Amino acid sequence: MNIAQTFNAALIQLKHGDDIAQYIAKAAQQGANLVVLPELHDHAYFCQVKDTINFSLASPIPSSVTDHYSQLAQKHAVVLVTSLFEKTADTKFYNTAVIFDTDGTLVGKYRKMHIPDGPNYYEKFYFSEGDLGFKPIQTSIGKIGLLVCWDQWFPEAARLMTLAGADILVYPTAIGWEPTDTSDEKQRQLDAWMIIQRAHAVANSVPVISCNRHGFEEDVSQSTAGIDFWGNSFICGPQGEILVTTDDSESTIISAEIDLSRTAAIREVWPYLPDRRIDSYDDLNQCFRDKK
Repeated sequence: MNIAQTFNAALIQLKHGDDIAQYIAKAAQQGANLVVLPELHDHAYFCQVKDTINFSLASPIPSSVTDHYSQLAQKHAVVLVTSLFEKTADTKFYNTAVIFDTDGTLVGKYRKMHIPDGPNYYEKFYFSEGDLGFKPIQTSIGKIGLLVCWDQWFPEAARLMTLAGADILVYPTAIGWEPTDTSDEKQRQLDAWMIIQRAHAVANSVPVISCNRHGFEEDVSQSTAGIDFWGNSFICGPQGEILVTTDDSESTIISAEIDLSRTAAIREVWPYLPDRRIDSYDDLNQCFRDKK
């Protein structure tokens, strides 16, 4: 496969209810070669509550849902990253990201490995832990290391995707503030979220795309104040430099030119990967335990 070294990457920051197809068309018209959507973009973020009725939202892969996005990818000649609620033949459920190439071919999927659980984010109620490992997906614009939301806090996930050959890390995301948090606490959370992902770019010398939802979604059980999805989607380069970003105020398309040749050049100067002391990292396999 002849891979272009430079391509236009676009992400679409959405709120629930937006016309996704219209946004994909607009991104393509603006010159996007790669289009990334947020986590679980076809539905309201149902994980705020534990309700078995929400399992009806899941669909197999392939299905009419994937057919729809396959057709959009082909129609607009873009590599399209989607995020779906997957139901398997043996009735397991996964939070799954799926990539379609420019001809509409479903070229691969990734099942979210790290599953959060707690108020507003009861994902363990709905999703099994991913079982496909950290394997980049080959596309016409390079190998994409797909990771999903909570995965973005784990440096091991980014490193394993990189070691497996990912040219770029892509994070479909649904994360936000508790509306009752103070403004200072909200800023600390947002800063931490951006810093950790930019650090993955630096530590692995790869570009990173993080595409988040935005807008308020209520907790239908009324047990919490809901979630203000904080948007602030961004694309950064392989030194963690912000190429483009937005805020939490609107649905929007942002894009940047990605030059994959920069990765090799940067690794010549900053050889993090070959200088690792893998002979001394056995303790990474230990489980964390609080010191008494």
